[in-house]
Amino acid sequence: MSKKLSIIGMPMDLGQMRRGVDMGPSAIRYAGINERLKPLFDNIHDLGDIPIGRPEVVVDKESNLRNLDLVAEKNELLAKKVDEAIQSGSFPLVLGGDHSIAIGTLAGVAKHYKNLGVIWYDAHGDLNTAETSPSGNIHGMPLAASIGLGHPALTDIGGYSPKVKPENIVIIGARSLDEGERALIKETGIKVYTMHEIDRMGMAKVMEETISYFKDKTDGVHLSLDLDGLDPNDAPGVGTPVIGGISYRESHLAMEMLEEAKIITSAEFVEVNPILDDKNKTASIAVGLMGSLFGEKLL
Repeated sequence: MSKKLSIIGMPMDLGQMRRGVDMGPSAIRYAGINERLKPLFDNIHDLGDIPIGRPEVVVDKESNLRNLDLVAEKNELLAKKVDEAIQSGSFPLVLGGDHSIAIGTLAGVAKHYKNLGVIWYDAHGDLNTAETSPSGNIHGMPLAASIGLGHPALTDIGGYSPKVKPENIVIIGARSLDEGERALIKETGIKVYTMHEIDRMGMAKVMEETISYFKDKTDGVHLSLDLDGLDPNDAPGVGTPVIGGISYRESHLAMEMLEEAKIITSAEFVEVNPILDDKNKTASIAVGLMGSLFGEKLL
């Protein structure tokens, strides 16, 4: 892991319908991200936020996708910023924003690796396309777009596709999958640890298997952590909460084990919505998990 950190804010709420997630990067900064991570890096550069503006909702008539052109445009900007951070020798840490921003993050990251691995820490699979999505919300499509499935405006961001191979993906914490997503997982062989496996095996075993799965087959691993992967009792400030999720302590253990394994080369923390939160609790948890991911120790 690089000793230089670049923080990139992506205050975008265009991938879904609930307002407030655009304030996620500000909430995370307010929760003390710079102060928390400063002892863990030689240099931290907060590159500010990708400009989003206040565009009106537009539904693409052909695909029925919300804000398709705007989501694509803003993700192109993010991809460029992430690419530049990696070229400078820095670890890119992206703050969301809804999960559609992962399309841009992965477009900026994957070009630097031959076999990028992805850990998708999330209650959802985000493997929908326009054909399978019940809502037309693009925040439910970033993983599908990143394996090359979906509208070309999303799959071709960065000028290439796919960004990641299905066999290089591990989803952790899934407990809400649409019918089309379940079919795609079975078809492509994407590795998934649902809450059933976490409950039955324990988080330590899940992470041991995940780390082992990536060790010899990838040359970098991106962590895409949606705060709704955690149980809403611990992380209430998210747009699509699903009860029965990963606990606060299990999540810290997962981050600690990833840090010990030294496999994470880029990361994003998404879907923090302070309007739905309780005293910025979810943003504070996000910052705490970042501390564990980057090597913070009690002793």
